[in-house]
Amino acid sequence: MTKKRAGENNYKQLWVNGPKRGLLVGMEGLAMLGQLIGQLQDLLQLHGSPPPPPPPSHFRLLQPHLHPDDHHRRWCLHNIDDTSTDDYYSLVMAAGKSGSCKMLGPFEPPGPPPSKKSRKGRNQEKLHGSTAIPEAEVMEQDIWEEFPEDLLEAVIARLPIASFFRFRSVCRKWNSLLESQSFSQRCAEIPQSNTWFYAFTHDNVNSGTMYYDPSMRKWHHPAYKPTKMIALPVASAGGLVCFLDIGHRKFYVCNPLTQSFKELPTGSVKVWSRIAVGMTLNGNSTTGGYKVMWVGRDGEYEVYDSVKNSWSRPGSMPSNIKVPLSLNFLSQAVSVDNTLCFMRSDPEGIVSYNMDTGVCKQFIIPAPLHLSDHSLAECKGRIMLVGLLTKNAATCVCIWELQKMTLLWKEVDRMPNVWCLEFYGKHVRMTCSGNKGLLMLQLRSRQMNRLVTYNVMSREWLKVPGCVVPRGRKQQRVACCIAFNPCLTATA
Repeated sequence: MTKKRAGENNYKQLWVNGPKRGLLVGMEGLAMLGQLIGQLQDLLQLHGSPPPPPPPSHFRLLQPHLHPDDHHRRWCLHNIDDTSTDDYYSLVMAAGKSGSCKMLGPFEPPGPPPSKKSRKGRNQEKLHGSTAIPEAEVMEQDIWEEFPEDLLEAVIARLPIASFFRFRSVCRKWNSLLESQSFSQRCAEIPQSNTWFYAFTHDNVNSGTMYYDPSMRKWHHPAYKPTKMIALPVASAGGLVCFLDIGHRKFYVCNPLTQSFKELPTGSVKVWSRIAVGMTLNGNSTTGGYKVMWVGRDGEYEVYDSVKNSWSRPGSMPSNIKVPLSLNFLSQAVSVDNTLCFMRSDPEGIVSYNMDTGVCKQFIIPAPLHLSDHSLAECKGRIMLVGLLTKNAATCVCIWELQKMTLLWKEVDRMPNVWCLEFYGKHVRMTCSGNKGLLMLQLRSRQMNRLVTYNVMSREWLKVPGCVVPRGRKQQRVACCIAFNPCLTATA
């Protein structure tokens, strides 16, 4: 009982004297704080330097203050009231124990502000910084010399076709690969790439050549040396494109990728502006050679064989084929199983010529009603017809397929109605170019000039993005285009 009463008395005494003792402790802390601040002021007057970087926000006794009559920073004190005595005392004691209060160093005037650099200087610094290559990343020349030749050819043969526009400018060794027989065999092992389109513009007929990659939906502008001739692309086969120079009355065959170029010998053609031209391969690739055929309106024709390097007339036009042929010169010839097919208008149908046997045939096939600007196309041995259907003020692009049993055209697809509404009331003209089931349609009028691609297998319509030459802003107008299959090993 005595211990319990003694504890109660001590608790009561502590409760009564607690406020007094807290007040005494607070006064003692305030006195110690004032003494410390006085020492800090003496140090400031003695050295005249600012303190180190300010402490955290909960421990800021001094703050910089710029006096209006002085150009140097001075330091003033916070007003310390009695209510914050315990907080300041605890902070100062904690700082003293941790050693964060140290002697202040001498004052060092700040250096001059950094000068602003020009834009040219900043760009040069970025350029030098980006082009700097660590020594560890620079490959030694010996490593490339010991690289296996067959492995290098296998890797290069699998590069995207678009990369070969810069391929020849890397070094002479890479440029010579295009003429290597082993490299040709490597490329033959790779599946053929998708169809591309060769085109040139109205503004630069002789130098504005472009290539369109439908898989990437991108135009390519390879380096091309301007020539004085104006050659129109009229046929293609196996990565080669045949050109017709009307002014000089000559044929040319070229590989657009490798710039392999050949001028064909002069034939006996008389009327150069009214002929239809077709081209086929002697085998599955250009290694076996190729043939070029032209047909005139009066039924005359000639065939060029690259193996013999000469023109010949292997056969004659049958008597049952009506002449003049009235060929549709806007329609390009299509090749089906080494047989060229030309479209004629009177009578409506197709004239075919077998390049192996020299046999010429005629098929009377009536065209759909209200058809205009129609052209032939081919997809895996199937003959397709593309044309404009115009009735009253409405115009639509339609696709037909030839039925071999009935020799009639059957509609299989047409352009979306939303796109056809843009043609309403306009006099629209169309040209078509295609190969292996991929077509490019050029639709033009006074108010528009649009390019559209159509995939026969997937029945997909896509708008071709505008073509702008490098370092130019004006959108180019495509004058003529032709489809071809890019091939590095095709030689003219």
